[in-house]
Amino acid sequence: MSKAKAALAWCPFPDRETAREIASVLFDEKLIACANIIGRMESLFEWDGERGAGDEIGVLFKTLSDQSDRLITRLGALHPYDTPAIVCWTCDDAHPATLSWLRGQLDNNGS
Repeated sequence: MSKAKAALAWCPFPDRETAREIASVLFDEKLIACANIIGRMESLFEWDGERGAGDEIGVLFKTLSDQSDRLITRLGALHPYDTPAIVCWTCDDAHPATLSWLRGQLDNNGS
């Protein structure tokens, strides 16, 4: 069995439909075990020297640490933004049942 740890990835999307479509691809490719699509949020940012604001949909993806690089790369390729904000971190600890579920969903996915 894998020694991989639980990992989380965060990424905002322009709308719920785009978030759902991309999450579906990531499920199909066995890169995620769960996508928590969070309601509308206001994002404040600076881009090209200008400050801006806009509504976005945040998504928290659940995966394994040995899938993080592949997830980040694939999410970046699928995302409609030129420079999507994608961050991923490995969890130091996870409930044993959660880790078992993640491994059951994502181990042996051809990586």
